This record gives sequence, C-alpha cells and structure tokens, in this order.
Amino acid sequence: MENQTVDPDIITIEGLKVTPESSVPAFTLLLLIYIFIMVSNISLVLLICTERSLHQPMYLLFCNMSINDVFGATIIIPPLLSDVFTPITERSINYIDCVVQAFASHFHAGVSHTVLMIMAFDRYVAICNPLRYAAIMSLSTVVKLSVWAWLAAFASVAILMGLTIRLSRCRRVIINPFCDNASLLKLSCESLLFNHIYGLGSAVVILGSSLCSVTLTYLRIAVVCLTGNNQTLNSKALQTCVTHLAVYVIMLTMSFTPMITHRRPEWADSGKVASLLFFVISPVMNPVIYGLQCKELRLRIFGVFHRNRVKDVKSFH
Repeated sequence: MENQTVDPDIITIEGLKVTPESSVPAFTLLLLIYIFIMVSNISLVLLICTERSLHQPMYLLFCNMSINDVFGATIIIPPLLSDVFTPITERSINYIDCVVQAFASHFHAGVSHTVLMIMAFDRYVAICNPLRYAAIMSLSTVVKLSVWAWLAAFASVAILMGLTIRLSRCRRVIINPFCDNASLLKLSCESLLFNHIYGLGSAVVILGSSLCSVTLTYLRIAVVCLTGNNQTLNSKALQTCVTHLAVYVIMLTMSFTPMITHRRPEWADSGKVASLLFFVISPVMNPVIYGLQCKELRLRIFGVFHRNRVKDVKSFH
C-alpha cells in the first residue's frame, strides 16, 4: 500500500455547517442574495455612467461603493455556494488562494471605510459650504480622493498580509467560512505579537479615523442645519445625512462583530454567520438605500421601466 503524503499547502476550511436537508435552501438563499447584489449594484453603476446628469461627485462616489460591494460579494459568496454540497471533511483550499481571499476581504473592508469617509466630506462641503462646492469637489478632486481611498486600503492590507505570510504553519484547519487574516494567524505556532500590534494599530487607524471623521462631519452638518433659516433645505440635508449614517452604522456594526467573535471560541458557530453579514448586508442595503433615497436616482431607476411616468413627473414640475 502506497504511503499517502499530505500537501502542507492544502488548508482544510470548515465553513458553514449545513445539514443535507438544508443544503438546497441555503444554496438557493445565497444564490438569490448574490444575484440581487450583482444586478442591483451593477445596474446602479451603469445608470450613473450612462446618464450625464448623474455625473456629479455624490453619484460617482456611489459608483465606488457599488463596485466595491460587487467585489466583496464575489470574493465570498461563490466559494460558499460551491461548498454547500461538499461535506465538511472534504472542503479545502490552497494556501495561496486562501491568502488571496484574505487579502481581498480585508481590502474590501478597508475601501468601504475610506469611501464612506469621502462621502461624508462631500456632504459636509455640499451643506456647509454650498457656494464653493463645485470648486472644491471638482471631477478631478473626486477622482483623486477615490484613488486615495483604494490605494490607502491596498497599502494597509498589503503590509498586514505581508506580515502574515512570513509565518510558518503548524496547523491546517480554518474554522471560519472564508479566509481572513485572523484565521491565517491561527495556523501558526510562532509568536504573533508583531502581527497583533500592527493588526490592532491598522484597525484603530482605519476604524478610528473613519468613526471620528464621520462623527465630527455630521455633527457639524447637524449644527449648521439646526441653526439655519431654510427649513426645506435643512430637512433635505438632514434626510441625506441620516441615510449615510444608517449605511455607516450598519457597516461599522458588521466590522466589529467578526473581531469580537474571533476572540471567543465558544461563539464560533454564531461567528461564522456574523462574519458573512459584512459581505451580505451592506451590498444588499446600499443600492436600495441610495437608489431610493436620492430623487434623481429614483427617477432614473423608475424611468427605465416607466418612461412615460417619468416624463409626466418632469412636465408637472
């Protein structure tokens, strides 16, 4: 009988615990969610790109968010779909592929925060300094800020993953439904002090700067609106800010949940579902919230199916 050798680069990934009876419902639900995410976000991007009247800073930033949501969902959901009908003992992934998935998942999270910071700044300029809005938030400025958002997240995650892949591995099992940095660190028996210092430091910088900038920005906006004389304009501005804040609070909650569950082994099964919410809830909610909240987008979306109705609304106004 030939000796069987175990490839050290093959990692067992436990993933979601799905019973044979619930495999079809779980697969169907995940597939429908993924289809909705792809269709809604890609449609939003195409609509903004093709409609010249929507070539404005706020909508271009929506494009950044939708593209990132499509990217994040594609990283996570298709592999889960392929694992639903695979027994837990047979689920595996190559270490390099696991690293790539971990990099992509953290990159998606980083971009989500940096883009929302820029969106908060955009709303601040639009409400608090409307006369200079066109000059400050020009097309070139939006492009530069968008590039900064993606590059800053890329650089931060590249260093994070670089520190991780240098470690040797003494384990081959990942409990999480997908690869992330915390799961990769658990494969090593070396000292992780430096990794934890940088990981915690980068999380504090990204989450802290995101939280502080968004909080201060919207507090300033609230003060301007509450002390202003134009009640109609102030009401519309506050409505826009509440929408952005709702998206941010959802995303922030989904960001902190996996960080907590990774440190509590007894919450492993609940943590698996919680870790997926960041890649599901925000991509599902963002196009719905932004698409329906913004009047211009709402009219364009309805206009795709009800051209005559949109014309009647325009003529009425």
